[in-house]
Amino acid sequence: MSVVNLTAAAASVVPLSRRGPAPTRLVVGYGFWLFLLSDIIIFAVLFATYSVLSGETNGGPPGVAIFDKRHVFIETGCLLASSVACGFASLAVQRRAKPAAYFWMIATFVLGAAFLSLERAEFAQLRASGNGPTRSAFLSAFFTLVGTHGLHVTLGLCWLVIMLLQIATIGLSPRVRSRFFCFGLFWHALDIVWIGVFTIVYLGAR
Repeated sequence: MSVVNLTAAAASVVPLSRRGPAPTRLVVGYGFWLFLLSDIIIFAVLFATYSVLSGETNGGPPGVAIFDKRHVFIETGCLLASSVACGFASLAVQRRAKPAAYFWMIATFVLGAAFLSLERAEFAQLRASGNGPTRSAFLSAFFTLVGTHGLHVTLGLCWLVIMLLQIATIGLSPRVRSRFFCFGLFWHALDIVWIGVFTIVYLGAR
């Protein structure tokens, strides 16, 4: 029996879990999915907390009296449009079309930044009218949920800037394309969370 056959026979006997470390690509992918899952759990807890406390206004105005739904519609439009731009950027990155990737990545950044600017304006308006997070349990839960989502969007924009710098210096290498794929999953996940916020918090305001 040849050495190759002996090696193959030994490999078939040794369990897969004992054949050495997994490739880096698999480890990173698995870790990223765990990260997304942990984020979903965090937001699930925040949604549950808000649902319990949404009626605890402490004598203050309820959400229906203080939320500007027209303003929130514009916010939502910016974030959803940024997700569409991110999708086009992902296609351009996979095709290695660098000019198109730059264009759609910058569009994603601009729309995401517009969303954050509108959210900050909403928070400032609420605080100026005396409806800050310390006013009631309802507002504490609202600011925590929406603010946590805004923090994630901010981190996503920082990640996007890093991706732009990597494409400019390294190019659209397989590793960079893999990283941008992870960014796209993260950004689309934030859109899904925001749809939940828009539906439960703003449209469901009582």
